[in-house]
Amino acid sequence: MRVLFVCTGNICRSPTAAGVFADLVRRAGLEDAIHVESAGTHDYHVGEAPDPRAQEHARRRGYDLSALRARRVRKADFAAFDVIVAMDRGHLEILEHNCPPQERGKLRLLVKGRDVPDPYYGGPEGFEHVLDLVEGGCLALLSELKDRITAG
Repeated sequence: MRVLFVCTGNICRSPTAAGVFADLVRRAGLEDAIHVESAGTHDYHVGEAPDPRAQEHARRRGYDLSALRARRVRKADFAAFDVIVAMDRGHLEILEHNCPPQERGKLRLLVKGRDVPDPYYGGPEGFEHVLDLVEGGCLALLSELKDRITAG
């Protein structure tokens, strides 16, 4: 199973989600069953590491984002990934617009009915709030995917 997390520039929310989810996958012993990546809807930061503030707040909770590098969503991603997770409704709309009709069932928000807000222009509390939402959303997603994997 291949999971792609998507935000705007791929330096705050989606790499945080990818790092948290990859850690949960590892702790569940599912590294061979679930592959995790992240990407952005825009190419503002291609090749860059996650925002240092995102890395620091993640590190305080035991997540390492340092190896991640920003990239933009590619057309091929829609076929290559089984689940494509948008951080907010705006990202979901962009993905829906660019996604081939037969792949749209793969698209979803991380937190049902709720946006994960962009912490980029705010203070430390924004990054903590993102982590709170991401941890909850990733736990729920992992539970759902475990059920799909065991169902066959």
